[in-house]
Amino acid sequence: MCPEQVPGSTGRSSGRRRSSPGSAGDLVRARDRLVADTGEGRRLDAPALREALTDLFEFWLTAKASEVGVTAGSAFAIVAVGGLGRREMMPYSDLDLILVHDRVAGPALAEVADGLWYPLWDAHIKLDHSVRTVDQALEVAAGDLTAALGLLDARHIAGNEELGARLVRGVRRQWREGIRSRFDGLVEQAKGRWDRAGELANRAEPDLKHGRGGLRDVQLLHALAIAHVTDAVPDMRPDSPGAGLELAHTRLLDVRTELHRVAGRAREQVLAQDADEIAAALRIGDRFELARLLSDCGRTVAYAVDVGLRTASNSLPRSGLGRLRTLPVRRPLDEGVVEHAGEVVLARDARPDRDPGLILRVAAAAAQTGLPMSASTLSRLADSAPELRGPWPREALDDLLVLLGAGRGAVAAIEALDRTGLWGRLFPEWGVVRDLPPRDAVHTWTVDRHLVETVAHAATLTTRVARPDLLLLGALLHDIGKGRGVDHSVIGAELAAAIGTRIGLWPADVTLLGGVVRHHLLLPVTATRRNLDNPAVVQGVVDAIGADAQLLELLQALAEADSLATGPGVWGEWKSALIGELVRRCRLVLRGEDLPHPDPVDPQHLELASSGGVHVTLGAGDGVHSRVVTVIAPDQPGLLSKAAGVLALHALQVHSASLRSHGGAVINEFVVSPRFGSPPDRGLLRQDLIRALSGSLDLPTELARKERDQPRVGGGGSLAARTARARVLWFETGAPDEVIVEVRALDAWGLLSRIAGALESCGADVRWAKVSTLGSSVVDAFCLELGRPADPATRADVERAILTVSAPPGDGGASA
Repeated sequence: MCPEQVPGSTGRSSGRRRSSPGSAGDLVRARDRLVADTGEGRRLDAPALREALTDLFEFWLTAKASEVGVTAGSAFAIVAVGGLGRREMMPYSDLDLILVHDRVAGPALAEVADGLWYPLWDAHIKLDHSVRTVDQALEVAAGDLTAALGLLDARHIAGNEELGARLVRGVRRQWREGIRSRFDGLVEQAKGRWDRAGELANRAEPDLKHGRGGLRDVQLLHALAIAHVTDAVPDMRPDSPGAGLELAHTRLLDVRTELHRVAGRAREQVLAQDADEIAAALRIGDRFELARLLSDCGRTVAYAVDVGLRTASNSLPRSGLGRLRTLPVRRPLDEGVVEHAGEVVLARDARPDRDPGLILRVAAAAAQTGLPMSASTLSRLADSAPELRGPWPREALDDLLVLLGAGRGAVAAIEALDRTGLWGRLFPEWGVVRDLPPRDAVHTWTVDRHLVETVAHAATLTTRVARPDLLLLGALLHDIGKGRGVDHSVIGAELAAAIGTRIGLWPADVTLLGGVVRHHLLLPVTATRRNLDNPAVVQGVVDAIGADAQLLELLQALAEADSLATGPGVWGEWKSALIGELVRRCRLVLRGEDLPHPDPVDPQHLELASSGGVHVTLGAGDGVHSRVVTVIAPDQPGLLSKAAGVLALHALQVHSASLRSHGGAVINEFVVSPRFGSPPDRGLLRQDLIRALSGSLDLPTELARKERDQPRVGGGGSLAARTARARVLWFETGAPDEVIVEVRALDAWGLLSRIAGALESCGADVRWAKVSTLGSSVVDAFCLELGRPADPATRADVERAILTVSAPPGDGGASA
């Protein structure tokens, strides 16, 4: 009977007579048939496929072992490690095998080994093999931590069962006896792996195996459990996020199984282009749902590993003088809360079943001290703490504010509460944003983690505002409305008001908190995409916030914290200066003072414009790194796009552009900053601009080469957001012949030049432009003068031209 005939056979009965195993080529064909379907047009789901593959390989190996003399009464045993050892065989996993022998030497050993390995090699099955005695295997495990961890998965497959069992028993005994001396190395190895692979929960293209919260971490917990220093499955309630470690483990295995099947080879990293197909195979929706599932699983595993490593560390006996230390004392931290052995635990007289506020006191103590909450304490609170009904007592609200005000300490504390189901009890609204992937590439975190990160940044800004409590609460809730299919600021304000009432805020504070959430995007959007010299823009902001100076102050601080928590490069001196200027102008309006007039044109620039020719000046900007490049040239088609292209060619990032006319000349002023290094010489800029205007410099070709030679590094973002397409939005200015067009796209070298060229080709005159680079994304706003700005056909032509040049290479289109 060949392997194709028995895909479901377990091959585990050592007493059953074995048929000929067939060739290893038959094994490969049987594997491929299982991966494709069962032979009846039905596709095996991921768990069934792993089981069938495990049975298939065990059957073939057992039969082949019998053929070459590896039998129950022989001096040989085949032991599997890796995926086959764990019964987690993936479609294209390596086959990890050990031929264990009882001091067999010479030709007999070589004959058996060759009879096993060569058929597998000939069939191009990836094989990781070794031939050892039990003592040799133990010697390797004693000197190689990675080998020791691998051998902990060892399982007898065929041959002398007692010989295989001796290896398994010996490896585990050796591991238990040596764990104290190997624990630090184990932790160091894990941290190194996490540094290399990143967090599974927050990686754009996560590594299922090596990332923090991935499958290697589950194996790490298993190793600690074998050493009897921690439980392999930390206590987590079935109704907590992730529903416990076992389910998270199974789900990660399922995703990895389908990843192999989709890729057609062994792969550990979920690439963006495969995400939808994997999600469909698992019947979990689309790539967004897959990203959410992976975040949930990764955070559950990561939390379990944190608990496991901490428990193991505390359980290991100290060496040297440390063994003479007295038992740890219990240090009071708050009512019913103490520190014990480096953890926050409940006092002996604490009554969590009668103390609804105890959860927040424990969390606040942990956040303030930087100590972790013990797993047993969280489990006890989850099992017995009653609901904290609204309105909360003042003490509970104060403890919440202490928790939020702890800054970075709040992140770990809230994560622990969340993974054990306690945070969701306090804030049921959290479930909608938990593990919710961002819809744009600029965000580093899931929505819920972004909220907590914003709190951590806001905690450093509390002395800038008169109401630090509302700043912290606004940071926690500003995106709570996401994931509901409507404007998240609008629904978020309603949710924030309901939460504010429940946690015991005064009615006036509830209103102010709702305003913070409702308008949390008002300042950054206005400052970076509108003309602040227009008094109507400033008045519009003042009207939107109800002329409330306190709300304005809170929004300014929240804008900074929100940007810092979004991702690298989102907050910088340029954005800070723009928002600061907008706030300054709003305060002038609130005080009834006049707004400043636009800066007059520099007389030197007017003189250069009158003299004719092409001129470039380079001056200092408002920030440390910013510069002002002024281009003065006779008015001609393509001037803006070519000037922007030359700046990009010299690695200058444009933040804003303003255009003024004088006689027959145009004065273009660009606020820029070098992407790296120092700004170029203005003479070189002028020379290249003249060449571009004359046509002797092929800007598109040079910019394409620049991007190819110096590719940008993406700024984070989720698995779901890597395929984002460009969008075009329109906004009215109130002027009959003027309109603002906003372009949202993935950043590319020379993108501003291409968009400006597209606008010029449509006959649009650009009055000013503002450019916001947010990690790997950009939001460019252009104020256009169009003959018929409201005409649908005119707008359609402009959109089509913009989207054509904004789509990344290989993209099939964009959206408006």
